[in-house]
Amino acid sequence: MSIEIERRFLVSSDEWRVSAAVSRSYRQSYLSRTSESSVRVRRFEDHATITVKGPRVGLARDEFEYRIPAPDADYMLGKMCVTPIIEKVRHLVDHAGMTWEVDVYHGEACGLVLAEVELDRIDQPLVLPQWVAAEVTHDPRYCSSGIVQGLWRDADLRLAR
Repeated sequence: MSIEIERRFLVSSDEWRVSAAVSRSYRQSYLSRTSESSVRVRRFEDHATITVKGPRVGLARDEFEYRIPAPDADYMLGKMCVTPIIEKVRHLVDHAGMTWEVDVYHGEACGLVLAEVELDRIDQPLVLPQWVAAEVTHDPRYCSSGIVQGLWRDADLRLAR
């Protein structure tokens, strides 16, 4: 069993771009989403995954991720997943010995930029980059279902600027 421990923040500036090492385009959506679990399909480059996640307990949740054939992911995204499909470019940025994932959203969520960092343990010290603002880890407007529903548009993004 795998445990995901992550924190999510609004991004306050483009300063992260000078340190971005890798960038990938993603398309993703959900086959199922309940209070007990979610099943996500994700497509990037010539890869695809299906991920099952349990409910978040604090910063942590159970996570199981499996590679699947790209044509299967394309079919599921086109015929079986909740719409709209989330489209984003993920940039990997190193800061203070950790790799941050900065997601720049397109499509229905155009204008949203979030940064996530995965931790090895819940109490792991974290040095915040200068380019992050408010933490939104527990704000439902910034989870994938909130993003799909456009709930983030109701937030005051000026907090991040």
